[in-house]
Amino acid sequence: MDAITLLREDHATARELFRRFQAAGLDAHKTKRKIVDRIIEELAVHAAIEEQVFYPAVRSAVKNSDNDVLESLEEHHIVKWTLSELEDMDPLDERFDPKVGVLIENVRHHMREEEGEMFPRVRKALGTNALRELGQRMLAAKEAAPTRPHPRSPDTPPGNLIAAPVAAVLDAGKEAVAKLRGRK
Repeated sequence: MDAITLLREDHATARELFRRFQAAGLDAHKTKRKIVDRIIEELAVHAAIEEQVFYPAVRSAVKNSDNDVLESLEEHHIVKWTLSELEDMDPLDERFDPKVGVLIENVRHHMREEEGEMFPRVRKALGTNALRELGQRMLAAKEAAPTRPHPRSPDTPPGNLIAAPVAAVLDAGKEAVAKLRGRK
């Protein structure tokens, strides 16, 4: 699978989760918590593979892409902070739904920019074979990516290549503890 197809599939998954959250009833607190937990995991993994593999490739292959990539990294940073706040927030909190709403708006904006501006430039610059190879690297990175937001961690190489595996191990431990406590 090529890199852009992989990212578009991730975007489709996020859009479906957003739709499900917005369709849940006002009092569907347990359902909303489960959806938000899945949003957190999906977006954390997606951000990690973009930051570790995709964006460095874009900066290297696409002329004048630095500002676009840097803007994307800043958008990721804001999203990760919001995700980290939602992670432990009670769905009964009066700010839970509005915070998810802001998250959805920010992520939809980010996806529109990538799909409308960045992806066409990347496809043109890299071509079929390079995109396929990049997609394979991204699929491999997904397997070891953090499943929680880490807004204080580095988001560019080499720092993120060192921090991400450690974060992924910590995330797996946190997930195991949550299962033991019956949260998942």
